[in-house]
Amino acid sequence: MANVANNMQLRESGMVNEQRPLMEIEEMISIDIDARRQRAEQYNLRAATIEDLEAAFELFDTCSNHMIGKSETTLSNVRNEWTSPGFDLDNSVRMVETPDGKIVGYVEVWDVDDPPVSIWVWGRVRPDFEDQGIGSKLMHWAETRSRLALSRAPEDARVIMRSGTFSHYDPARELLSGFDMNLIRHFFTMAIDLKEEPITPSWPAGIHVRAMRGEEEMRSIVHAVRDAFKDHWGYVETPFEQEYDQWLHFIRNDEKYDPSLWFLAMDGEEIAGISLCKLESDEDPELGWVNVLGVRRPWRRKGLGLALLQHSFSKLWHRGKRGAGLGVDASSLTGAMGLYEKAGLHRIRQFDLYEKELRPGRDLTRQSI
Repeated sequence: MANVANNMQLRESGMVNEQRPLMEIEEMISIDIDARRQRAEQYNLRAATIEDLEAAFELFDTCSNHMIGKSETTLSNVRNEWTSPGFDLDNSVRMVETPDGKIVGYVEVWDVDDPPVSIWVWGRVRPDFEDQGIGSKLMHWAETRSRLALSRAPEDARVIMRSGTFSHYDPARELLSGFDMNLIRHFFTMAIDLKEEPITPSWPAGIHVRAMRGEEEMRSIVHAVRDAFKDHWGYVETPFEQEYDQWLHFIRNDEKYDPSLWFLAMDGEEIAGISLCKLESDEDPELGWVNVLGVRRPWRRKGLGLALLQHSFSKLWHRGKRGAGLGVDASSLTGAMGLYEKAGLHRIRQFDLYEKELRPGRDLTRQSI
């Protein structure tokens, strides 16, 4: 899951006058068609509204099936993101459409986190409309939009814009590289076959596991997630209430949320580790999914991560799943790759992360432990 300033924040920060670069970009609200089409059509660049949801999802689904042969998200997920706390759909999304209203390009900018020092840009261009300058125009708009966050970041902080693509998809890699973005890291999607009942886990002394009891435990869970993930590369500490509100929004609107698959490793009344699972991954209903796996510092190097994984696989197997998957940083600071390979997971796809520095300064993101 994916991590924008709302109109009030923009006004309060005095950024209204800084909208001019955006307006200059949007004055070019047409993208000339490649001369090879030998037609004088123009494409319009415009903001998105919630009424565009299904058309946008159709574009995402078309692109995903072209790139990896399957869907990578759901209509419900897109709605959840578009309506998430702080995300300003009107000012953070732009779509490219043909004169007859067909959506052929899309980009979104996520600078909702406070401080906004690591800005995420995600976009898609319909496959049969690639190589016409649409992606470049969208990326130019996205950078201009991203730079609006500079005045909200600490004055001495380094601010970066990040984006990424499946490693095998050359058109996107060429677009990002051509936009002066540097390849900085790799991530893997991993999976395991569960044809036979998984191994029974061996729990560290004093640890017992149970499922989440309900929304009343969300504060404790968010605290545990923040504590476990503060050692992950790229982590930026944000206000607790902001992150808590985001978690509440997503579980209340996620059709696949199932608290019986949110596993808490308990040491007495304290959460030592978590494995937050879904019965179905977004791209394959036959594949169970470990969405979040984390162990807090005092309980690491004791086999708890492996036990949580094995417990999750067992519960998914008993619910009828014959495979499970997860995502991982290939250079994980906590050694997650080794753990997952030990648990029997194998790599099935690689995602490459790119970065462009918008302002040099003190790096507030986690780089080492």
